[in-house]
Amino acid sequence: MLLRAVSWFADRGVTVQRVLSDNGPAYKSKLWHQTCAGLNIKVKKTRPYRPQTNGKIERFHRTLANGWAFSRFYATESARRNALPAWLHEYNHHRPHTAIGAKPPISRLANLPGQYT
Repeated sequence: MLLRAVSWFADRGVTVQRVLSDNGPAYKSKLWHQTCAGLNIKVKKTRPYRPQTNGKIERFHRTLANGWAFSRFYATESARRNALPAWLHEYNHHRPHTAIGAKPPISRLANLPGQYT
């Protein structure tokens, strides 16, 4: 997922410099640290027992579950996975977010190539 995310941002002219994660086992692994190092990404950790830091990602997980993963019946797990790109596009490009003035998240990325043409 990290490689896919970094690639997605790179396609839009954004360089990932840091990744903030919790202290879960996946983010303590050698593979995680080696992958981040190989991409020149600084690893940052949330403070343990500080849920305020994780609030945004926890809210995103709830939105993801309610809006995509469990919002409808999928006959197969493949069908569920195939529906994810369209949902992510809607979420990032069209769905208004109250925390950023009813604008979609993509509006927060300034100076993207071709943004002002």
